[in-house]
Amino acid sequence: MSTRAYALPVEQTKWEVAGGNTTVFNWEYDEGRDKLLNLYEKGKTRQWNATERIDWSHEIDLEDPLKGPEEYVPIYGSRSWERMDEKARGVMRRHGVAWQFSQFLHGEQGALICASKIVQTVPDIDSKFYAATQVMDEARHVEAYSRYLHEKIQLAYPINPHLKALLDDVIADSRWDMTYLGMQVLIEGLALAAFGMIRDIAQDPLGRAINAYVMQDESRHVAFGRLALRDYYPELTQKERDEREEFCVEACYLMRDRFLAEEMWHNLEDYVDYDEAIEFVQNSESHKLFRSMLFTRIVPTLKDVGIFGDRIRAAFADMGVLGFADVELDRVMADDENIAETFDSERRAQVEETIAAGAA
Repeated sequence: MSTRAYALPVEQTKWEVAGGNTTVFNWEYDEGRDKLLNLYEKGKTRQWNATERIDWSHEIDLEDPLKGPEEYVPIYGSRSWERMDEKARGVMRRHGVAWQFSQFLHGEQGALICASKIVQTVPDIDSKFYAATQVMDEARHVEAYSRYLHEKIQLAYPINPHLKALLDDVIADSRWDMTYLGMQVLIEGLALAAFGMIRDIAQDPLGRAINAYVMQDESRHVAFGRLALRDYYPELTQKERDEREEFCVEACYLMRDRFLAEEMWHNLEDYVDYDEAIEFVQNSESHKLFRSMLFTRIVPTLKDVGIFGDRIRAAFADMGVLGFADVELDRVMADDENIAETFDSERRAQVEETIAAGAA
């Protein structure tokens, strides 16, 4: 993406992370686990081309890119929002989408790095197979979000400091399971919930489609992490499980706080008072609900893989998200895949209708 689109200095998004990974080769090609190999088959057959599957000819409204309800604007109902005219609200909506999709983009680039790292470090061959398909998935996601920001929104933000801190930890850790835990379970689990909210509330077809298609891939990625960790974590000592639990607690607070978007409010101080915006977002009941919904997939996944001791349950209770432990993950993930197929069917029907109308 051209750096001219960045609302803040692009240098904030470039950094290097040192790592001491051990590369593992494995020639036992006949000892795969069926469920992981089934995911690998899905990963091969469900590759898609972002240039062809997404309708990039669609023009968006820069003052309301997603056409979503105003109630989902973080400062909706605040004094600052009430003082704004429609033009200023349009600026706010555009920057809000630019900031959110920029974090999606940076998270997907982190996932690209982590998936390639998993190919290198994971010990079993079937996981290497599947992770190789995920590398291609993540590259496609980076392409799609980058193109949306560059060509459509024409504005982007550097990586949020909280997301950067978490990626630093995940990429620098040499243990393969920490890469799975940080990326496949935590970062992608939260991203799936955020993608889903846009897919379900936005009325603009381009923003909805991009997120629906990315979610179709990500549902497989989270399933991959669950399978691998569910097999491995019973082998850990209690001390090792405690260490991973502490990492998850810190990571979940980082991810929750990332959605305050402090850097965006600083950048928009011509339109909104920074302190007032932060205070409103922190205390807004609607935004508290939004932030809690982001954990709908993380909580049951951690319970499923066995990282669900007293410390993490206490953290989730403090965040008000412990109730998500009983979410049926398999059903939710199946819905993600089916909804993406529905988008494809609707688009094909529209194309056929247009062709028929032209012929008539």
